[in-house]
Amino acid sequence: QVHLVESGGGLVQPGEFLRLSCAASGSIIRINRMGWYRQAPGKERELVADINSSGTINYADSVKGRFTISRDNAKNTVYLQKNSLNPEDTAVYYCNGLIIDRSFLGAIYWGQGTQVTVSS
Repeated sequence: QVHLVESGGGLVQPGEFLRLSCAASGSIIRINRMGWYRQAPGKERELVADINSSGTINYADSVKGRFTISRDNAKNTVYLQKNSLNPEDTAVYYCNGLIIDRSFLGAIYWGQGTQVTVSS
């Protein structure tokens, strides 16, 4: 079993910042990729940013220059630093991981989601 647990969501005002964390735990052999998705009300879930085991990073165009993804391999944790937040960033943010477990099978895992609300 592999579990992803997010933390760091909340209510902030436009222009402020938040840092999300996602820790993976369980029978992990290797984490190939971890990332963040978000889903706003009435919209489809979309990729925000991800980072693979080599450190290659992808960002959605809408967050480039404002959000920074990083990972701590020793802690099996990925972070999302979100600066200059605006109301369009309001969504449930989900952690996602492509993880190989002790059965040596790779699978995609999701966290439970954390709400981020940007409002004045």
